[in-house]
Amino acid sequence: MKDILSTDITARFSNELPADSEKENFSRQVHEACFSYAETKKPRNPELVHFSSQLLHELGLSVENEEDFTNVMSGAQKFNGFRSYAMCYGGHQFGNWAGQLGDGRAINIAEIDAKGFNWKLQLKGAGPTPYSRGSDGLAVLRSSIREYLCSEAMHSLGVPTTRALSLVKTGDLVTRDILYNGNPKDEIGAVVCRTAPSFIRFGSFQLFAARSDTKNLKKLFDYTIKQHYTDLGEPSKETYLLFLQEVVNRTMDMVIHWQRVGFVHGVMNTDNMSILGLTIDYGPYGWLENYDRQWTPNTTDAQHRRYRFGNQANMALWNLTQLANAMYPLIEEVAPLQEILEESQLNYTIKYREMMASKVGLRDWSLIGKDFFKTLEKNLTQSELDYTLFFRELSYEGNSNAAEFWNIVLKVSYLREEEVAKHKENWMTWYSGYADYLIAEGVDEAERAEAMRSVNPKYVLRNYMAQLAIDEAEKGDNSLLIELYDLLLNPYEEQPTMEKWYVKGPEWARHKVGCSMLSCSS
Repeated sequence: MKDILSTDITARFSNELPADSEKENFSRQVHEACFSYAETKKPRNPELVHFSSQLLHELGLSVENEEDFTNVMSGAQKFNGFRSYAMCYGGHQFGNWAGQLGDGRAINIAEIDAKGFNWKLQLKGAGPTPYSRGSDGLAVLRSSIREYLCSEAMHSLGVPTTRALSLVKTGDLVTRDILYNGNPKDEIGAVVCRTAPSFIRFGSFQLFAARSDTKNLKKLFDYTIKQHYTDLGEPSKETYLLFLQEVVNRTMDMVIHWQRVGFVHGVMNTDNMSILGLTIDYGPYGWLENYDRQWTPNTTDAQHRRYRFGNQANMALWNLTQLANAMYPLIEEVAPLQEILEESQLNYTIKYREMMASKVGLRDWSLIGKDFFKTLEKNLTQSELDYTLFFRELSYEGNSNAAEFWNIVLKVSYLREEEVAKHKENWMTWYSGYADYLIAEGVDEAERAEAMRSVNPKYVLRNYMAQLAIDEAEKGDNSLLIELYDLLLNPYEEQPTMEKWYVKGPEWARHKVGCSMLSCSS
C-alpha cells in the first residue's frame, strides 16, 4: 500500500471553479466565488488520538510516518504543498434564508485519487476562514469525538455518509459555552479530518441563485455533473433535470436509511445537505431510544421540532425544493421540476414501506394492510419501546409465539411492567396480524431471522456511549473511544464480549448534557 502522504494530489475543485480574489483571511461577504484560499492555524502540540486504518485500507493507502501524518492532519504541515481552501455557500437555517454561510471551521487540505475516485480531505476545527463570521474556526475534543465515531459508525451501518480519517488533539485550549447560557469554559482543542468525493452542498447553488449570479451558478452545476454525475452526459437542460432526479433519489434513500437505523440528524439545514446524498455535518445528532416520532436531539429545535425523527423525509423534500428553486434559472420551467419533486413523495412512501417490511421480516409490503405499520408505531410510542432493541430482539429465532413476543415488549420498554400491561391487548392484536403475515409468506424462520439481522443493527452509537468516551478521553484515556470505534465497525454482528452495550439507555443519561439533547455546536 502507498503512504497517504506520498499520494499524488489533484486540485480539480480549486482549478476549475472561481476563487475569491481577496487573499487576506478576514470575515467578509465573498462574491462570484466558490471558495477562498485559507491557511490552517498551526496547533501548539498536535497529538494523534486515532485514525481509521479501515478507511485507509479501503483507499489502498497506509500511514508510514505517524509523526508526519499527525502534523498534516492537525494543520501543522501542508499536504504535499496543496493550496488549502474554504468553501463558500449559503443556506436556509430552520426554514429561514441565512444568506452567506460557508466553511467557518473547515478547510480542505488535499484532493487525492484513490481506488478510482477523487477524495477531498477536509480538516474540521483547523482555524478561521473568511466564512467564520468572527468566530475562532476551532473545534473541541468533545464534538470531534462525536463526529469521528459517528461518521465511521454510519458507514458500517450502510448509511451513505462522509467519512472520518483521523482525530488529533491540538494542544490548544478552546473556549466554549456548551449550552449558550453564559457559562463558557476552556476545553481541549481537536481536529477531525473528514473525507468525501465532494463537500458541495445544496447551499452552494442557492447562494449563486439568491445573488442572481447565473454565470457561476451554471459553472457549479456543470462542474458537479462532469465530476460526480458523469453518466448523465454533457450539461444541458435535459441533463440538469436528470441530475436533480438523481440527487432527489440519493437524498431520499439516505433518509430511508436514517429511519431504518433510528438516526436523527438534528440540523437538516440546506447548508448541511450533500449534493451526493451523503450524511454530512455531525452536530446535535442522536439515535432513538424510546420510540418517539417527535424526538429531536437539538436544543435549538426544542420548541418547533422541525427536524424531529418523524419529519426528516418532509424536511429532505423541502430542502430538495430549495435546490430545485436554485436550478430554475437554468430550466426556466416550473412543471418539470415540480414533477420530479412530486414523484419523489410517492417513491419515498413505497420505499419506506419496503424498509419497514424488511425490519419485521416480511418480503412483500404490498400485501400488508395500510394500518399495520401505523399501529406498530403507535404501540411502540405508547409503550416506550427501545427502537434498536425491539427490532433486533424480534429478529431472533424462537420468537414465534405470543408469550415470547410479549416478553420482548416488556424487556425493551422504558416503562414499568404495570404501565406496559395497559397496552397488552393492542400489542396482541398487532402480533396476531403479524403472525398471519409470516405464515402467509411461508418464510423459513432461520432465513427470516438472518434477513432481519442484516437490516436491524445490534449496536448503534447512543449518545450516552459517546459521552462516556468523551469523559474518559478528556482525562487522557482513549481506550473507551477505541473500544466503541471497534464495536461499531460491525454493528450487525453479535460480538458476545460486547453485550454490555446491547442495553437500553441508562436512566441517568436521559437528561444529562451530551446524552439527551445537544446544541448546534456540539
